[in-house]
Amino acid sequence: MNDRQRFIATMHYQPRDRAPICDFGFWGETIDAWITQGLPAWVGGGHDTASTDIFFGMDHYYSGGPQVNCGLYPGFEQYVLEDRGDQEVVQQGDGVRVLRHKYAGSIPQHVGHLLVDRASWREHYLPRLTNYDHPARYPDWTAARAIWNDPAYPYPRTVNGGSLYGWLRDWMGMENLSYLVYDDPALLEEMVATLADLIVETHRRALEQGARFDACGMWEDMCYNSGPLLAPEHFQRYLVPHYRRITEQLRRHGCDVIWVDCDGRIDELIPLWLAAGVNCMFPIEVGTWGADPVAYRRKYGKNLLLMGGFDKHILARSRREIEAEVRRLAPLVEEGGYIGFCDHRVPPDVPLENYLFYLRTVRAIWGGGVNLKPLGGEKH
Repeated sequence: MNDRQRFIATMHYQPRDRAPICDFGFWGETIDAWITQGLPAWVGGGHDTASTDIFFGMDHYYSGGPQVNCGLYPGFEQYVLEDRGDQEVVQQGDGVRVLRHKYAGSIPQHVGHLLVDRASWREHYLPRLTNYDHPARYPDWTAARAIWNDPAYPYPRTVNGGSLYGWLRDWMGMENLSYLVYDDPALLEEMVATLADLIVETHRRALEQGARFDACGMWEDMCYNSGPLLAPEHFQRYLVPHYRRITEQLRRHGCDVIWVDCDGRIDELIPLWLAAGVNCMFPIEVGTWGADPVAYRRKYGKNLLLMGGFDKHILARSRREIEAEVRRLAPLVEEGGYIGFCDHRVPPDVPLENYLFYLRTVRAIWGGGVNLKPLGGEKH
């Protein structure tokens, strides 16, 4: 089987040659540390996992295929506002001003926002979210159809499902957006509806051009270690109806695997996402609250698809503990509807040898040694 066939079979509880072997990614500092431990210098880190996928023999749960741009377009000018030695204040492409380290990959600190009220929304953001006809939002349709209609295409054909809350939280800041729920709920409603309109419209045009998507990935990051950043009643009121618009359109065209990428404690939102048609949770961050994909399957049954959920911190411990967690998750892997990998990017305190031991263990226990891609130059 190829990556696409294996992904589809796994997410529909169908027979397959083996489970997918995947990962979320690696912090840049992790790759830097691993290079000093023997990793080849051509292997990169961060969000660009092309080289790590090759070196570590990973399957794909995502696609490099045709995409639509359902976000801000065009982006804002990116430039340095202030140089502070090893740090700098930068305006990002989303209009957010951040303080970031020049030479490290840690999450930058927000220090200012262009989006502060209704006037700034209308001036700076609304025009960048309502230009549906801009050709840069769409692929070349002829080339795209060649991939969508190719039964031998080797990777899952996924589509970006955008964001209804996470982008707004970034653009406005968590505190400001939290106040907006009470100070100007009509503006919040307008912003969420605008994002949903753009996602639905760009998807619609692709689907009318013959798009065939196996899965859709959304991004929210709207939870922290104690629960959601938006109260469930507000989630139900402002987000659920628009999630349904997105998911129902996709399902009418055969796309029935729709995941949300959300860190933090998601427990209170899972049933609401399920009711809204979002049926897969990712990356199931374990955290201090002890999220567990096995417990989620026990609670929600096969209706809830899962990706992630292997506690990345275990990788810095003993080989015995690593193998024990791989074996604990093995029955869930075998059942299907679950693709196991780390619950976020692998941190730099994990030794390269530990990670390679984890991969060899996963490939043997989850993969059964069947049809595996080469691992780190090893021959198979």
